Amino acid sequence: MNGVIDLDMESEYVRRHHRHEPRDNQCTSVLVKHIRAPVPLVWSLVRRFDEPQKYKPFVSRCIVQGDLGIGSVRQVNVKSGLPATTSTERLEQLDDVQHILRIKILGGDHRLKNYSSIITVHPEVIEGRPGTMVIESFVVDVPDGNTRDETCYFVQALIRCNLTSLANVSERMAVQGRSDFINH
Repeated sequence: MNGVIDLDMESEYVRRHHRHEPRDNQCTSVLVKHIRAPVPLVWSLVRRFDEPQKYKPFVSRCIVQGDLGIGSVRQVNVKSGLPATTSTERLEQLDDVQHILRIKILGGDHRLKNYSSIITVHPEVIEGRPGTMVIESFVVDVPDGNTRDETCYFVQALIRCNLTSLANVSERMAVQGRSDFINH
């Protein structure tokens, strides 16, 4: 990217919105992705608790129980290739003003126990145009038989894949001049 990354703002956003208090048997990390698309477009994808498959390549299907408000639960089906087929997740926070989405995994046939993630979306300028800084952080238990580093590496790889896909989808929509993203 040929732009200036404001590490002070990045650090401030992390400090302000991405607070996790990991226990001894947990790992936590923060990942950042810079996307060449405006915040409203990127947020319109991120905020869709009911349609994570719009940008998450490992999700094949999602069924939501509830009214899409805080406390709603979704059943996510995972595409083959991952060591899981389902995940049950609860919406913990959805803030359309500050662009914050927080999710907690309640169960499923995977090893991500006590997993919680926070995604925030922030405006920035990339090469003189409106862009978006997406920050995702998580905390999760380290499963028996795994190290903290192995667990963090695995989760970071999944998140990086999701963020790269989010960037690709958002940037493609931005280039196409899509304006239908404004409708939630």
